[in-house]
Amino acid sequence: MKKKHLAITLSKLRGFQNPRVELEQYRTPGSVAAELLWLAHSLGDIEGKTVADFGAGTGVLAAGACLLGAEKVYAVEIDRDALKIARENIESLQLENCIELVCSDVSNFTTTVDAVIMNPPFGSQNPHADRPFLLKAFEVSNTVYSIHLAKPEVRRFIDAFSGEHGFRITHRIPVEFELPAQFFFHRKRLERILVDIYRFENQKRKRYMFRI
Repeated sequence: MKKKHLAITLSKLRGFQNPRVELEQYRTPGSVAAELLWLAHSLGDIEGKTVADFGAGTGVLAAGACLLGAEKVYAVEIDRDALKIARENIESLQLENCIELVCSDVSNFTTTVDAVIMNPPFGSQNPHADRPFLLKAFEVSNTVYSIHLAKPEVRRFIDAFSGEHGFRITHRIPVEFELPAQFFFHRKRLERILVDIYRFENQKRKRYMFRI
């Protein structure tokens, strides 16, 4: 599957029916999801691997990982309504044998995985809402892919936070993220913002691999 085809396929999946503002539920655009997943796939972090999608929402990233050959994906999402739509999306692509839906706060997830993929809350409504996602991701995997606002203050925070927890940034790719008007405070029908796609790697794992 080519990246363009992957983006088109993911764009056709159902989004949130009643998005919750407190959870900052924005559907991950197919183009952004494909960019993250294609990077992970090209670096050998998807095919044949066990993956966790934190804050899976309606299953866009989880579905994409399976389409690119993941052996198993845990789609972790606290919102049951979102998981119902995720199940429909998964069934439409016949990926039931690849994805396990987990209705839980990400902080309660304890399974070690080869890679974490996620589009966590940006923290616009609840400051630092992305921290529990990053903390758990760094706990259960040596390789993490995540999406964050491409703002100087956010970049400084991500640089410091990942380093404090033993991870280094191997990739940071700026991409455009489309936000449709869906909450009362939105003033435009469609807003385009800049986000960064990150790849984090456990520094201890890197040193260990180098010694081998």
